[in-house]
Amino acid sequence: MKYETQKVALPFFAVAMALFALQIVFGLLAATVYIAPHFMAELMPFNIMRVSHTNLLIVWLLIGFMGSTYYLMPEEAEREIHSPGLAYVQLAIFAFAGAAALVGYQFGIHEGREFLEQPFWVKVLITISFLMFLFNTSMTLLKGRKTAINLVLMLGLWLAAVFWLFAFYNPTNLAVDKLYWWWVVHLWVEGVWELIMASLLGYLLIKMSGVDREVIEKWLYVIVGLSLFSGLLGTGHHYYWIGAPSYWQPIGSIFSTLEVIPFFAMVVFAFYMFWKGSRNHPNKAAMLWALGCPTIAFFGAGVWGFMHTLSFINYYTHGTQLTAAHGHLAFYGAYVMLVLGIITYAMPQIRRSQPYNQVLNMWGFWIMTSAMCFMTFTLTFAGVVQTHLQRVLGMNFMQVQSQLDLFYIMRLGTGVAVTVAAIMLIYSFFGPVREQVPASSRPLAATE
Repeated sequence: MKYETQKVALPFFAVAMALFALQIVFGLLAATVYIAPHFMAELMPFNIMRVSHTNLLIVWLLIGFMGSTYYLMPEEAEREIHSPGLAYVQLAIFAFAGAAALVGYQFGIHEGREFLEQPFWVKVLITISFLMFLFNTSMTLLKGRKTAINLVLMLGLWLAAVFWLFAFYNPTNLAVDKLYWWWVVHLWVEGVWELIMASLLGYLLIKMSGVDREVIEKWLYVIVGLSLFSGLLGTGHHYYWIGAPSYWQPIGSIFSTLEVIPFFAMVVFAFYMFWKGSRNHPNKAAMLWALGCPTIAFFGAGVWGFMHTLSFINYYTHGTQLTAAHGHLAFYGAYVMLVLGIITYAMPQIRRSQPYNQVLNMWGFWIMTSAMCFMTFTLTFAGVVQTHLQRVLGMNFMQVQSQLDLFYIMRLGTGVAVTVAAIMLIYSFFGPVREQVPASSRPLAATE
C-alpha cells in the first residue's frame, strides 16, 4: 500500500463478504421453497426469505463500493483519507441499520415496497451513514489530486445518494408510487451505479494493464456518457404497464435497446487495454475478475435485458422467470464480480503479501461464474415455458408453476455450486497466506 489509511477498506470488505454469504443462504432457502412450497412456511415465509435475499444484495454491494472507494481514493488523490475514524463510525452505523432491518423482516416489520422495505428510521440511519461517507471521501478528493477515476466515482456516489432520497417518498397512489420507485431502483443499477462500475474498472485497468492513464480516462468518459444517455430515459421500460402515458413505450423500447452499447463498450475497453498493455501483473486472479466483469455484465445486463425490454415482447414476458434470469446475471456480472475483483486486487496489498491463494480464487471464479450462467439459462427456459403457458395459452399461475419443477431443481443445484465457490473465495481473501519464496532466493539446481 502506498498510503496507510488504505487499510480502512479491510473492515468494509470483511463486513461485505459476511453479508454476501448471508445473502446466498437466504437465496438457497428461497430456491428450496420453489421445489417444496411448505418448506419453513411457519418459521419464515417465502416473502421474508426473498426480501432478506434482495436487501442483503444491495447492502453488501454498497458496503463493497465504500470499501473500494476508501482503498483507491488515497492513491488517486495522492493523500491520506480525511478521517479514518469517521469511516469506522460510518461503517458501524450502516452495518447496524442493515442488521436491524434484516432482523425486523423476520418479524414482519417492513414497509412492503420491494427493495425499499426498510422502516423509516433505518432509512434515516442509512442516509446519515452515506452522508458521512460522502463527506469523508469528498474532503479527501477536494484536498488532493483530481483524476477522471475519482471524479466519475464521486459523481456516481453522490447521484446514488440523491436518488436514494426518493425512497422516502411513498405516495398512496400505486401508479405514482411506481413512477418514483423506479427512480431509486432503476436509476441506481442502470444509471449512476454504472458510473461507479466504470470508474472502479478503470482503476483496475490502470493498475494492471500498464496502459497510459490518459488513454483509459478517454474511454471512461465515453462509457459514462453512453451510460447516462441511455440509462436515464431507459427508465421508460418500467413504465409500460403502470398507467403511465403511452409515449413511454417507444421511448422505453428505444433507449433500453441503446443500454446495450455502454456494456459492450466496457467489454471492448477492458480487453483492448489488456491487449495493448505491456505489464505482466502478478495478480492473475484480479486480472481474471477485471476481464470477466464487463463480459458477464454485457450478457446479463445487455443481452438478457434486451431480450425482453421491447414493449411488444415485454407485454408477454414481464413478471416471469425471464426477469429473474436477467436480474441474477446482470447483478452478478456488473456489480458482484466488480467488488470481488477489487477485493482480489486489494487484499494482498492490505495484508502486505504477494498475491496469494490465486489458484483457489480462480477456481472460485470459474465455479461461481459457471453456476450463475447455468442458473440464467435454467431460468430463461423456465421463463419461456411460463410465458407460453401462462400468457399465451391462459393457464393459471399455480398450474404453470407445477410444470417448472425440473427447472427449479436445477436452479437450486446452481445455488449450491455458488455457495461452494463463495466459501472458496472468502477463504482465499481472509484465510492463511502461504509463504512465497522469491525466485531469486530459491536453491540453485545441482547442475549450477
